[in-house]
Amino acid sequence: MALIEAIGLTKRFGDTQALNGLNLSVDAGEVLAVLGPNGAGKTTAVRVLTTLVRPDAGTATIDGIDVLADPGRVRSRIGLTGQYAAVDERLTARENLELVGRFFRMPAAQARIRAGELLATFDLDEAADRAVKGFSGGMRRRIDIAMSLVARPQVLFLDEPTTGLDPTSRLVMWDLIHDLVTQGTTTLLTTQYLDEADVLANRISVVDHGRVIAEGTSAELKAKLGGYVATIVFADATVIDGARATLAPLVSAGSSIEVHASTVTLSVTATTTTPQITRLLDGAGSAPLDVRIEPPTLDDVFFALTGHRDES
Repeated sequence: MALIEAIGLTKRFGDTQALNGLNLSVDAGEVLAVLGPNGAGKTTAVRVLTTLVRPDAGTATIDGIDVLADPGRVRSRIGLTGQYAAVDERLTARENLELVGRFFRMPAAQARIRAGELLATFDLDEAADRAVKGFSGGMRRRIDIAMSLVARPQVLFLDEPTTGLDPTSRLVMWDLIHDLVTQGTTTLLTTQYLDEADVLANRISVVDHGRVIAEGTSAELKAKLGGYVATIVFADATVIDGARATLAPLVSAGSSIEVHASTVTLSVTATTTTPQITRLLDGAGSAPLDVRIEPPTLDDVFFALTGHRDES
């Protein structure tokens, strides 16, 4: 039985259809990345699964417990880190963690011990007794995730946990999330970062307009494009139109040629070679500066499925 399951979730806010028959399933010990642009319905799905919002229709369960029928039991099994740090800035890191422990009815001594464990795990020992209001963005996200783990939840929800962080802080967060995963924590991760889903998730559900439009491992999703991606850079954008006509016979069935400034990308078969493309363009008078043929990226998959590139 799936530890997290959503079937046919729908939710409307006024004129906005946030969820439109959303289906999700996450097995024990698995990390599912819910990938989609802003407004795709990712956060609404998390809020339904964590008992914060009631859906208009559909069902959702955590460890077999209906989130609508028994929200209290669900909350005892989950941890949630939202898009914005939920810490009390007036308190120290240690005080925030101990407070959460007390909310879960831990004895004061047990809450203090658990706080110390998490401060060490998240490399916050030296800042343990400083007020959170002086923390950096990365430190705030670390203490926020630590707070969601105080009660050792079976299921962890991470709603865009690295949004707004600098690249270095994002890498630190990835390492922390990876460590949690290796400990067997079942995790649902929402993100608009394609590389984040690629690195952290066992499986990926691509969501757009409130529904899942594709699902699978990163490799499976990339394989759906059926070939490789050729990227061709030109010195002069005025040759693009001619180049497109020249390259048209090489485009994989069902694909199209995409143009960004003086760069052209297209899906090609595994038998297409760099010299073949170069000779073809040279012969047509559209000599390229650079030609690369590579396996498709998750960004290519996202574009093929949704019609737009990653917005991050």
